[in-house]
Amino acid sequence: MSMAIVRTALMRPIRASVALSAAIAGFAAAPAVADTAAADLQPAALESTRAIANELVTQLGQKLKGTIASDGPVAAVGVCKEVAPAIAKSLSIRHGAQVSRVGTRVRNASMGVPNGWQKDALADFDARLAKGEKPADLEYWKVVDTGNGNQELRYAKAIVTQQLCVTCHGKPEDIPAPLMEKIRAEYPHDQATGYSVGQLRGAVVVTRPLNAD
Repeated sequence: MSMAIVRTALMRPIRASVALSAAIAGFAAAPAVADTAAADLQPAALESTRAIANELVTQLGQKLKGTIASDGPVAAVGVCKEVAPAIAKSLSIRHGAQVSRVGTRVRNASMGVPNGWQKDALADFDARLAKGEKPADLEYWKVVDTGNGNQELRYAKAIVTQQLCVTCHGKPEDIPAPLMEKIRAEYPHDQATGYSVGQLRGAVVVTRPLNAD
């Protein structure tokens, strides 16, 4: 099989939320895989991949929270630019995976541009949000043959804007001038403004070989 599985799932959220500029509604519990085509995807592989994504959210959220509390939102712009990629790189090395965040509109071009399957995941999330699905339920994965009998798991978890997110990602005219100046200085080609609460901002994405577990 060349495209073995494309699965999206409705699942219960676990208690892990980050109400910051990288905010993501809580990660979901492991689903029951009913489709026989999903037999090759072991529950442990999905659960551990979800945990990697959750770890990025947790580490980045803690750093952003501390920076905003001590130095304000202007300083948090640098955290998103420098610290978020560093956390993603560390997790990638530790877990033998590719870990990142991507956006529906890009702020950090070195990290946030979605590829083909990630665009598919974002389109899926957008459609499901429009139908009224809960942000916490927006999870997507598929298993793909990579040749020589090997497979990889491609996983995405939606990032939906919370109230605090619009501080940096809302309408430009509503963003405080010093903060807007910092954003423009750090991201001269920024496209990631104009969001409102409840909109799809992007996704945490993880790609890893299934034999990692």
